[in-house]
Amino acid sequence: MLKSMKMAIMALALIATVGTAGQSSAETLINGAGATFPYPLYSKWFSEYAKIDKSVKFNYQSIGSGGGIKQITAQTVDFGASDKFLSDEELKAAPGKLIHIPTVMGAVVITYNLPGVAKGLKLNSEDVANIYLGKITMWNDPKIADDNKGVNLPAKPIIVVHRSDGSGTTSIFTDYLSGVNAEWSQKVGKGASVKWPIGLGGKGNEGVAGQIKTTPYSIGYVELAYAFENKLPYAFLKNKAGAFVEPSIKTTSAAAAGAAKQMPADYRISLVNQPGKDAYPVVGFTWLLVYEKQKDALKGKKLAEFLNWSMTKGQKMAAPMLYAPLPANVVQMVQKTIKTLK
Repeated sequence: MLKSMKMAIMALALIATVGTAGQSSAETLINGAGATFPYPLYSKWFSEYAKIDKSVKFNYQSIGSGGGIKQITAQTVDFGASDKFLSDEELKAAPGKLIHIPTVMGAVVITYNLPGVAKGLKLNSEDVANIYLGKITMWNDPKIADDNKGVNLPAKPIIVVHRSDGSGTTSIFTDYLSGVNAEWSQKVGKGASVKWPIGLGGKGNEGVAGQIKTTPYSIGYVELAYAFENKLPYAFLKNKAGAFVEPSIKTTSAAAAGAAKQMPADYRISLVNQPGKDAYPVVGFTWLLVYEKQKDALKGKKLAEFLNWSMTKGQKMAAPMLYAPLPANVVQMVQKTIKTLK
């Protein structure tokens, strides 16, 4: 189903961007910008929703969570998108009350280009952190070999790839690393943009996936759908319970099971390193960021209608594109929140 996603996304992006050229005066254009993490799904949503409400068109710029936060704060777009929830300071910097609307959940996978090892590589979470700290530098390092008995690991240097732009995917990944490695937490920390100790930068999930695909012996992190679309293998990661877990819809949902029961009213919660033997350790919500009080009442109404649709029919489109739909109790919470938008 995702086999032709790349071409479809390009076509949808073109439609979303230039489709307004011949629009009638009755059409409402809603502009958004931000995360690349959910971009394949959002493109599908906007395309499908246009069939339901022909009076509205969406223009979404996939520029990274950092850019989305900046633009919604500056009110140059009608909504932002981020895989990183805003801090108290970031919320205070906004000219109005910003609301987080969780849309789906996704897994950040450790992908690699390792000739001779097509799939099934196992990585201890502590070792992932040490690779990104530059302390584990060779693919045949004994620590990696210990978890991969019988695998012929090459005596080649590991080429580390990371994001070069402000990124919610990076925020999820570095939050995970900070939870499994004390040195990482102290020296690098977590955030949408960090000072990387080592590695090459790629812009967007697309850029990192492209770097991995063309660079033998490289390792990087991307959202699951991007690895799948680029036919990149991804590692089984050792979780908090000590089990090696493959990223999937099931293991993503397992990570959210406990946290969803204690969902805060503002939806700002981390899903990394959750307990449970089936829980994949690098999981996050992705959010749309909207002002409670919209400057344009009609746009506010249309945006709320779209958000309500995303909580019902939109959720059914998530799993086929390798995103996990929201837990039922979270959907109910979000539907109540949408009613507060003015």
